Amino acid sequence: MDIFVFKGDVEPVDQKKYLEDSSKPKCVRPLIEYQACVKRIEGDETREKHCTGQYFDYWHCIDRAVAPKLFDKLK
Repeated sequence: MDIFVFKGDVEPVDQKKYLEDSSKPKCVRPLIEYQACVKRIEGDETREKHCTGQYFDYWHCIDRAVAPKLFDKLK
């Protein structure tokens, strides 16, 4: 099953990227938490601290917002 429909010289548009960008305002809280974590660990010379959890929380929020819209576009 093809996701992209090619019509002449028109470049295909990745709907997922567009939907992710339009969903980012809905996920401001996890983004702020991630940015706060990054700022908090900036000076960690041991490199033991990380913000992986906050990073995944942010992208999970975006994925949750995008999924229903994306599958409608693919039908």
